[in-house]
Amino acid sequence: MDISDTIAPVSDQLDAVDLIAGPRTFTITGVAAGNAEQPVQIELAEFPRVWRPGKSMRRVLVFCWGPDAATYTGRRVTLYCDPAVRFGGMDVGGTRISHLSHLAKPRRLPLLVSRGKSAMFVVEPLEAIPADQLATLKTEWRTATPERREAIERQVAELTTTDTTGDTE
Repeated sequence: MDISDTIAPVSDQLDAVDLIAGPRTFTITGVAAGNAEQPVQIELAEFPRVWRPGKSMRRVLVFCWGPDAATYTGRRVTLYCDPAVRFGGMDVGGTRISHLSHLAKPRRLPLLVSRGKSAMFVVEPLEAIPADQLATLKTEWRTATPERREAIERQVAELTTTDTTGDTE
């Protein structure tokens, strides 16, 4: 019996504690504007709540995929809980990106880890989409709304092309 679903926080977004059982890979189904505090909301096909990436992870997304969030739909991201993420001078943990689709090779970029201090952050390429995920999308398509069908069709088209098509380097 997997009890990881029973420890999910009561929240309207994906939180780092949702990932304490281990990293998870998600397919992005949409990106929308949020509020001043959390300006980006990313919808995930495999999770019922949105992911609101912090500034550092938004920098990673822009560095790896470019600034046009409209191109993110259908792309995949692996997220994990990093217990070393600091906030207010304390290790509180946070959500980090480990892998992204549409990368030909690992990408390295400097990120701020504390005031005036940077460290290199590495994002690995995500392997091609597994056949079982394509089968799941095909099954979902049969009962989806017309809008969702269009999104699924775009997603499948994106997933069945090589994962290096969106590499910005």
